[in-house]
Amino acid sequence: MKDLQNIKQRFGIIGNFEGLNRAIDIAAQVAPTDLSVLITGESGVGKEIFPQVIHSYSARKHGQYIAVNCGAIPEGTIDSELFGHEKGSFTGATDSRKGYFEVADGGTIFLDEVAELPLSTQVRLLRVLETGEYIRVGSSKVQKTNVRVIAASNIVIPKAIDTGRFREDLFYRLNTVPIKVPALRERGEDIFLLFRKFAVDFAEKYRMPAIRLDSEAKNLLLNYAWPGNVRQLKNITEQISIIEGEREITAPILNNYLPVYGGIKLPAIIKKEDEKSFSSEREILYKVLFDMKNDMNDLKKLVFDLIRRGEVNVNLKESDSRVIKNLFREADERAGGATSAEVPSVDFQTHSTRKDIQDTEEIIEESLSLADKEAEMIKMALEKFHGKRKFAAKELGISERTLYRKIKEYGIES
Repeated sequence: MKDLQNIKQRFGIIGNFEGLNRAIDIAAQVAPTDLSVLITGESGVGKEIFPQVIHSYSARKHGQYIAVNCGAIPEGTIDSELFGHEKGSFTGATDSRKGYFEVADGGTIFLDEVAELPLSTQVRLLRVLETGEYIRVGSSKVQKTNVRVIAASNIVIPKAIDTGRFREDLFYRLNTVPIKVPALRERGEDIFLLFRKFAVDFAEKYRMPAIRLDSEAKNLLLNYAWPGNVRQLKNITEQISIIEGEREITAPILNNYLPVYGGIKLPAIIKKEDEKSFSSEREILYKVLFDMKNDMNDLKKLVFDLIRRGEVNVNLKESDSRVIKNLFREADERAGGATSAEVPSVDFQTHSTRKDIQDTEEIIEESLSLADKEAEMIKMALEKFHGKRKFAAKELGISERTLYRKIKEYGIES
C-alpha cells in the first residue's frame, strides 16, 4: 500500500476524514491492476484527482493520460471524439482523425460524467471494455486498443438504468472497483483545513494578508450544507479574500457569501423524471378512470338538461321519476333556484310518437379493471408508433424493459 501522506502531498489532497482516506487507499491498491474503476460523488468533491492517482501509480504511468468530459461533447460528435473517423464519413470530415482510444493506446482514459453518454456510444464503449475492439466512424475496419478506462459520475447510475438512460451491462463492467468520494459537509474539520489552504493560496496570488475566521464564523462554516462542495468553498474563499477589507472574517460577513440553498424549504411539487416505477403507471390509469367518471357526470348532466327543456320525450317509472326530480332539485338548489320540472311516470320506453324508431344499439358494460386499462393503453401506444416499442415506452412514461415485460404479461402482439 502506498504511503497515504505521500499521495496527499503529491496531489494536493487536503483532509483527514476517514471516508476520504478510504477512497485514496482503494485508488492506490487498485492502481497496479488493469481493472475498470467507477468513481462516484457529488459535483465539486474532487473526483478528477483519483484517476490521476490511479494512473500515476500504475504500470501505465509512462503512457498517455486523457481526461474526457462526456457531458461537454455534443451527441453528434462524441463517437468521432472517442473512436475517430474516416475522411468523408460525415459533413465536415475533411480528413481522417484518431480518436481518444487510439491516441491513449497503452495509457489511461478518464471518462467524466459518463452517464451523459448517448446509448449508441455506450454500446461502443462496452465493446471496447470487453474485447478492446472499436471501429472508427465511417469505417468497417476493426481496430484494437489497450486502454484502461476510469469513469466518474455525479448522478446515481442505478436510477438512470431504471429510466432507460444507461445500460445495465455497461454499469457492471465499469463498476468493477467502486470508489465513493465523500461530500464536503460530511468531512467535519476538513472544511477548516481546506479554507485555510485556499486563503493562503489566494493571499500569495493577490499579494495580500490571508483572511482568517473567528469562532462564530467557523461554526457557520461547519454547519453550512455546501451543495457545491470543495469547488464552492474555494470560490467563496476567493471572493472574500478580494472583496473584504478586514482580514478577520466574522459570522455576519461570512453569511453574506453563503447562498441560502438549504435555508428555507417551502412545499413544492417536484416531478422526478428518473423515477418510472409501477406506482407511476398506476397513477396514469387512475387518471384515465377519473377522467371517464367526469365524462359520465357531464353526460348525465346533459341528459337531465335535455329532459328538463323537453327536448327529449321519455316516460319513466314512478321510482325513477322521483330520483330524477331529486337530481333536478339538487341542481336548482346549487344554482339558487327552485325545482319546477315535472317528469311523467310511466315505464321506461320511448314515447308513442316515436314507436317507429327502434334502439338496436347493444350496450356493453366497459371494464374498469386496471389491468385491462393498462393493456389497452399499451396497445394504443404501440398502434400510434406503428409497433416501435422505444417510442411507445416513452409515450407511456415507462422504461423499454418494463414495456417488454407488460407486453409479455398481457400477451399483446406488436
